[in-house]
Amino acid sequence: MPDQSFLTWPFFEQRHRAFAEQLDAWAAEHLAHVDHHDVDAACRKLVAALGRAGFLRHTAPGEAETDKIDVRTLALARETLGRHAGLADFAFAMQGLGAGPISLFGSKAQRDAWLPKTRAGEAIAAFALTEAPSGSDVANITTAARRDGDDYVIDGEKCWISNGGIADLYVVFARTGEAPGARGLSAFIVAGDNPGLSIAERIEVIAPHPLARLTFKNCRVSADSLIGKAGDGFKIAMATLDVFRTTVGAAALGFARRALDETLSRARNRHLFGAPLGDLQMVQGHIADMALDIDAAALLVYRAAWTKDMGAARVTREAAMAKLYATEAAQRVIDTAVQIHGGDGVRSGHPVETLYRDIRALRIYEGASDVQKIIIARAVLT
Repeated sequence: MPDQSFLTWPFFEQRHRAFAEQLDAWAAEHLAHVDHHDVDAACRKLVAALGRAGFLRHTAPGEAETDKIDVRTLALARETLGRHAGLADFAFAMQGLGAGPISLFGSKAQRDAWLPKTRAGEAIAAFALTEAPSGSDVANITTAARRDGDDYVIDGEKCWISNGGIADLYVVFARTGEAPGARGLSAFIVAGDNPGLSIAERIEVIAPHPLARLTFKNCRVSADSLIGKAGDGFKIAMATLDVFRTTVGAAALGFARRALDETLSRARNRHLFGAPLGDLQMVQGHIADMALDIDAAALLVYRAAWTKDMGAARVTREAAMAKLYATEAAQRVIDTAVQIHGGDGVRSGHPVETLYRDIRALRIYEGASDVQKIIIARAVLT
């Protein structure tokens, strides 16, 4: 039984504990055997299943404008799903991130048109921000949107877009030129079947999930597809990442907890030199380091989530700390798990081998670890 004692921490209310218990039970029943041979089909199936079970309603506010995203619930969801199946965590997370700009800044018409579908798992969402030349330098985006009567026309390219190729909804960030740099960006809703949008390349990575390079050529969208106001794109992107960056740390935490669980089982059941592996002091030292990293990561993740839920306008520093520490700590924990498992740790399909591939991307996407250090340092120096 995985450790659940953290749920008694004062960050959580009873509704959070009930949610975590409900999702854990559902995941144990439905995620034991996720088929990774066709990741597109698997993700569609997972999104639909999460929607039918009602869990995706937490990825976007309800119908009332006063409803807000509860970051603690999102983080608990990603931690729990990450512990059971990395692809299920991905499917859940992208519904939130992809629809996030609409949830946080969209008009009532935009929310009414898309959020019921993303919450029900009937429409798959994607967040199209990154470009190959700019990477984490969002202000350097070159994809452009020009006004043409009652429409905007988008031209350019996006890369490393999760759910690329299977999404029904893309939130696309493009330069509209109201000011230089970050102040000249806007966010648009682009339907997946828009004839001006094409999938230029499907990208294969070490932990398979839908990922693509997108091309926009004379991609025409109505002015009603603009989220917020022209020039608000950078603000929309950063505010969305403020919410969901914390949950990346939560997913890493789920991976790390699973690695520790697998390691504890190994230490108790594997015998070496006539005694359980866990009797060796060196192994005990490794397990202590793993447990320490996990608790420290959890404290940072849930501090950031709690701070945002308590009404903080921005949690840039807290979210960066949570993402940086939790992903780096999870990499250490999982690497140790592989080492303690010996040859089994690198056997294809073994849980710790899968975790070893799953964790690596989390130290890169939504702001690489070195970028998080820059964000933290600037916050401290201000």
